[in-house]
Amino acid sequence: ACRVGNALIAVFNVDGTFYATSDICTHVHAHLSDGYIEDDIVECPLHQGRFHIPTGKAISAPVTEDVRTFPVKVEGSSVLVQV
Repeated sequence: ACRVGNALIAVFNVDGTFYATSDICTHVHAHLSDGYIEDDIVECPLHQGRFHIPTGKAISAPVTEDVRTFPVKVEGSSVLVQV
């Protein structure tokens, strides 16, 4: 995870493709970067709500609001996130 201005961003590597989402769960203030990742799903470490990493879609209770996603571009060894 990293901070860009006031935004906390989580960067995920899913099978060699990078994705970026807000690092904060939409249910309760918890860091998704501390969550459990399986395939392209991240599970919030606090209440186990799950999000689809590529789209940010909320896919299981208690989360109902999608998490924000950000465009990612890889240049050499740098991962750039457009906030």
